Amino acid sequence: MTEALHILKLCVGAESVEDLIDWQRVHYGTGPAQHVTRMWPKRAEEVLAGGSLYWVIKGVILARQRILDLRQVTGSDGISRCALVLENAVIRTEAMPRRPFQGWRYFAAADVPRDLVAGREREDPLPRDLQAALAEIGLR
Repeated sequence: MTEALHILKLCVGAESVEDLIDWQRVHYGTGPAQHVTRMWPKRAEEVLAGGSLYWVIKGVILARQRILDLRQVTGSDGISRCALVLENAVIRTEAMPRRPFQGWRYFAAADVPRDLVAGREREDPLPRDLQAALAEIGLR
């Protein structure tokens, strides 16, 4: 059995998880969301074995979405790209700081932050700098 492999991506332009949710709701409604990227994952089988896209928002991993499928799409420029088809639900995670990077990265299951405990997703989030400081010292 193939172990799930996750993908880590910066959520450029979003100030919060709410921004991500609102943007996806406007563009995809209640159906699956998509994130189009230039590169196709070489480890697609592992990604499709239960992987999620983990979102880095303002330098902190704060949410994830399960990856349902990978689809080839062609941009208006004629270039073939990979659409990560995502479950509509955005699952909040414990905060984990992450330095900026370009593109996306594979993210091993052993390294991912835990999902927030049921009920905590409705709490007002701590200020981003406090989340990062707590995560830095191992308190999430």
